[in-house]
Amino acid sequence: MNFRERFVEYIHQLQDTICTGLEQADGKATFVEDRWERPEGGGGKTRVIADGNVLEKGGVNTSVVHGPLPASMQQMFGVADCDFFACGLSMVLHPLNPFVPTTHANWRYFELYNKNGDRIDSWFGGGADLTPYYLFEEDARHFHTTLKNAIAPFGEELYPLYKKQCDEYFANKHRNNEMRGIGGVFYDHLRPTDEADRERLFAFQQANGDCFLDAYLPIISKRKDMPYGTPEVEWQEIRRGRYVEFNLVHDKGTLFGLKTNGRTESILMSLPPRARWYYAHEPAPGSREAEMMKYYFPNDWVWV
Repeated sequence: MNFRERFVEYIHQLQDTICTGLEQADGKATFVEDRWERPEGGGGKTRVIADGNVLEKGGVNTSVVHGPLPASMQQMFGVADCDFFACGLSMVLHPLNPFVPTTHANWRYFELYNKNGDRIDSWFGGGADLTPYYLFEEDARHFHTTLKNAIAPFGEELYPLYKKQCDEYFANKHRNNEMRGIGGVFYDHLRPTDEADRERLFAFQQANGDCFLDAYLPIISKRKDMPYGTPEVEWQEIRRGRYVEFNLVHDKGTLFGLKTNGRTESILMSLPPRARWYYAHEPAPGSREAEMMKYYFPNDWVWV
């Protein structure tokens, strides 16, 4: 089994593991799988869940696509006419209860080839982040600490670096760099220097993917039964609007999928079922919502 096949096998296994864990946490809804094919090469498995006890809408998608790299992406990557291979898992979960955070994760691997079929470039990318609507400090610390501990064996310097990159990436530049959530870790273009380094980066990618349920499920367990009302739902929908803005305006994964003729329904699975936009909205001074706004900018969550 070559490296590409091994990465594909891992991503599909991770999809199964995460979906099973989320179904158990929800206790009602189950994932429905929709397999699709890309005319230019490859396809994917879209798995969606909706109307559950915990998850209002969510998707855990895998894709394995290949073929000629579109001209628009050649310009973005700064390469000449070439072919590509891309495999990854992308996930977004929108819970029903406003006290349970939305979360997103993505783990992927790319290869580029010249027209002779020689690999000319390859890299790993990914990460996970959390978008609470109301902050519980212990949840934020737990999520960030779980990610930090998972990648610590690969270098103590990596969490601060990738946490900073996450804060900077998942921000709405058109709203004075207001973040869509409280971040996590984000990394991209991790290029292996040789085959041994490729294996090291694969292990790093596995460590990130394998820790996701440990980072998120305890938060679900603590918050899913908290009582809430119309004001909390309205705030949740306002902040979901910010989530939509980021995904449609800034997110590179959305752009890549649409420009490589990926499956539109799977790509836009990340959008919430409901969102609000009020003109020049400001939360009431002194409210929990106003207090929350200060957390949508970089903060330190791991103090040890």
